Amino acid sequence: MHHHQDCCESVSIQDVCGELSDLVGTPILQAEENSSGEDPADCPKRDYQPESMTWTFYRIATMKGQVVIRWLGTSNGYYSERISIDPIQP
Repeated sequence: MHHHQDCCESVSIQDVCGELSDLVGTPILQAEENSSGEDPADCPKRDYQPESMTWTFYRIATMKGQVVIRWLGTSNGYYSERISIDPIQP
């Protein structure tokens, strides 16, 4: 997972819930991506509101457990706030 940084935007991981080690060496049973343009309920209030905002949540589950990775992208509305996933072949 990564984001190609460009001008006038910011995209970063805000939170990881779960143990990333639960994903290693175990078949993935569920993988899901959800996006929203609104702050989650547990997000503190901001001093400013960006022109454009995208929260992207990745839920990945194995027999060992589930991991949720929460990304936040903000921009002036012209630049991408998307996350890219590049599969790695063994």
